[in-house]
Amino acid sequence: MKTMELVDMLAAGTGGPGGKRPAGGDGARMALALAAGLGGSALLLAVIYGVRSDMPALLLQPLFWLKVSFPLAVLLAAQATAARLARPGVRIGLGPAAALLLPPAALWLAGAGWLALAPPSQRLELLLGSTWEVCSGNVALLSLPTLAAMFWFMRGRAPTRLMAAGAIAGLVAGAQGVLVYSLYCVEMAPPFWGIWYVLGVLGPTLLGALSGPVLLRW
Repeated sequence: MKTMELVDMLAAGTGGPGGKRPAGGDGARMALALAAGLGGSALLLAVIYGVRSDMPALLLQPLFWLKVSFPLAVLLAAQATAARLARPGVRIGLGPAAALLLPPAALWLAGAGWLALAPPSQRLELLLGSTWEVCSGNVALLSLPTLAAMFWFMRGRAPTRLMAAGAIAGLVAGAQGVLVYSLYCVEMAPPFWGIWYVLGVLGPTLLGALSGPVLLRW
């Protein structure tokens, strides 16, 4: 789409490529995308991995809620940024960028403190756990339904920063993938989360950044 075509489209009050405004606002469309992605990820989890049998007892542990607070914080910050990048010419801004960086920074700080308090003989175990070889790949796999749904959301709007829009769609997907994977993952140490969960989120983020200029192109 050329610049003048974009100007004409916005002046006419249309909101998406091809001059069509999707039904509902950004919030409703994103909510639908997140719900669809969550459902797809949960179905993948149930079919491939299953849910922990001790889930009722796990829900009573404060450490479990600390674990899910990381993907929830990333998800909230990333979906707010995605709504901005879905609009033509909008920059992320310092506030949203800081909100995106805060959750991993807090997680790394917690992990560093956890390691500092642990005996040296246990530190490697805290970093690797028992599932380090598969954790990041599992997170990335569970993020794929949300990644597809977020690209649907973006394509229905009018992003102009396609690589950034794709990356933030991948970040939303990765955060939701971690959230769903937390229902199966047995690892309960912040140092482990700070490495392998973050790498699991990084995968779909990079995939989204590479795919954005192709799949989100008008």
